[in-house]
Amino acid sequence: MLLHNNYDNRYHAVRRRLGRALGNYLFVLPATLFLLACLLYPLILNVMISFQDLTAGTLLSGGPWVGFDNYRAVFDDPGFMPALMHSIVFTGFSVGFQVSIGLSLALFYNRQFPGNRAMRGLFLVAYAVPVVATGAVFRWLLDGQSGVINWALRSAGIIDTPHAWLSEPSTALPALIFVNIWLGIPFSLMVLLAGLQGIPRSLYEAARIDGAGPLAQFRYITLPQLRPALLAVVLLGTIFTFKVFDLVWITTQGGPANATQVLPTFAYKFVFQQLLIGKGAAVLNLMFVMLLAFSLVYLWAARREEANV
Repeated sequence: MLLHNNYDNRYHAVRRRLGRALGNYLFVLPATLFLLACLLYPLILNVMISFQDLTAGTLLSGGPWVGFDNYRAVFDDPGFMPALMHSIVFTGFSVGFQVSIGLSLALFYNRQFPGNRAMRGLFLVAYAVPVVATGAVFRWLLDGQSGVINWALRSAGIIDTPHAWLSEPSTALPALIFVNIWLGIPFSLMVLLAGLQGIPRSLYEAARIDGAGPLAQFRYITLPQLRPALLAVVLLGTIFTFKVFDLVWITTQGGPANATQVLPTFAYKFVFQQLLIGKGAAVLNLMFVMLLAFSLVYLWAARREEANV
């Protein structure tokens, strides 16, 4: 009888532990199913499509397996390297200025002064407006005939004649970078401001007692303490900017003369204009590999630097 009771107690104890463990997994099951359905499955499907000669005619039946032919065709395409270079330049300048301007504004708004919250909230307007609306507005602002920016520059005496900023190959990409910087500043500002507000005030008080000036405090306190926020802004900003499609398509559609052709629009033209779905999938997979490699290298370098501190 005693052995039977001990067996029952162990059985119920194991059953309770198993029930608690299964209950924990049930809580994360909806999120897991969502990730599998909306992230993992499309990614695997896109990889499979990139190895097939999938076109509009073979979309339903499935294209023949061609191995790495789509990737070779993409690398041999004369438009691939310019699109890649445009993406790198577009991302590098955009993220660099977004982080620099965002950090400057975060340092400014980290101080207490009348109207701080109201002025800071105005920056969120740019982040709240849909990108389609932003692109349409800046197309009008940068218009060569009736653009407000041309009017302002001529009124200030900076230029003599109107300039078609988005219609000339020499200025289209810089103008597009300018628009994207404007879009990304609020994100950098809010993340870096949150990081600044998390730095203990006692560190600055101790530094002032030791005779450290503003530059020394910024170098030895602010930047090291702000490293996680800076890492997040640079990493996420690079990922978001490298795969920007809507802004480029609304403003220039990759023109003029492919001067603003980036990898997302390059893939779009393969898929929806030339109906070469396999080649478009290959371009998107190359973008994914590039961003994944950048993320891993950046995280490795950041952790190595933290370990050496």
